[in-house]
Amino acid sequence: MKKTDLEIEFELKLKEYKLLIYKVCRMYTNDPNNIQELYQDIIIQLWKSYPKFRGESKFSTWLYRIAINTVLVSLSKPKRSLQMSEVELHNIQVPYEEDIGLKEEQHQQLYAAIQQLNDVEKSVVMLYLEDKSYEEMEDILGISNATLRVKMNRIKDKLRTLTNNK
Repeated sequence: MKKTDLEIEFELKLKEYKLLIYKVCRMYTNDPNNIQELYQDIIIQLWKSYPKFRGESKFSTWLYRIAINTVLVSLSKPKRSLQMSEVELHNIQVPYEEDIGLKEEQHQQLYAAIQQLNDVEKSVVMLYLEDKSYEEMEDILGISNATLRVKMNRIKDKLRTLTNNK
């Protein structure tokens, strides 16, 4: 079966942003199986939404918004088996890669502390670590710039406390 232009374009975008998707998953869980499930859930939601992407924001902003919302929804729902035929991903091939190059040993303490944050704080930290501006974070999370700055200061203090107590 021949791939459509939309499928080819989507697959190229996913290859370009797979590390970002992985980081979103990793921010919310340490379990490799859960990371892989979240990764697949995000890919499915991105594919469902991709035809509606209008380019009014940066692709990465749109992707973050969908990825974070997908993770939050997935983590709040009981597990269910999703049939691939529901979204018709028959030709899209962007395999999950268990080790995408993060140096686990250097990040374990930080991730352990981040795991103790609430979901909104995790999202703010992830975007901050990705060098997103407060304006971009505002677009992605829907939280005002001023509120984000206050949250970030509180999160930094909280992370310092959590990492110093280990």
